[in-house]
Amino acid sequence: MPEFIYLASQSPRRGQLLAQIGIRHELLLPDVHEDAEALEAVEPGEAPAAYVKRVAALKLDAAMARLKRRGLPAAPVLCSDTTVALGRTIYGKPADATEARRMLAELAGHTHRVLTAVAVQHGKKRVQALSDSRVRFCDLTPARIRAYVASGEPLGKAGAYAVQGQAATFIERIAGSYSGIMGLPVFETAMLLRQLGFKC
Repeated sequence: MPEFIYLASQSPRRGQLLAQIGIRHELLLPDVHEDAEALEAVEPGEAPAAYVKRVAALKLDAAMARLKRRGLPAAPVLCSDTTVALGRTIYGKPADATEARRMLAELAGHTHRVLTAVAVQHGKKRVQALSDSRVRFCDLTPARIRAYVASGEPLGKAGAYAVQGQAATFIERIAGSYSGIMGLPVFETAMLLRQLGFKC
């Protein structure tokens, strides 16, 4: 059984969720010259599920190359990508406060999907899974959206919100995986890690 995994993610929540299921991890973060944001570009007409699976795979390719380049000890590498979608419209991380306000205004009063793809590779073996959840936002006034964006929480978050933060007060209903909405679906992740010999 492998002793630990490399987590190729800057999200502290993903690290917390791995610790919750007893998986020891070390961070495998991009080098300064790597353009991680470029991997998240949406291709024309791309469906949300296809997009998030493709980006997770690209992130894993980059992380495997990073592992080899740094000459680190072999261990499984885990990557994950989360996106928010309303219909076929993909909502990534807002570039600024203005974009965050626009995203939240569009999501208000509607049910959107939160898709998280997980990909893990150990040696030549690669396994992946997709979590697909539904989140219903209540109606939001412009003042409420402005106050939330002013908190700074939406920046760096897909769809401009964090389910485990202040935005919990916007959510009328969730169907699916709460941890998947946070950014790492625990059920699917444990299933993948078991395939690689871990006990979760």
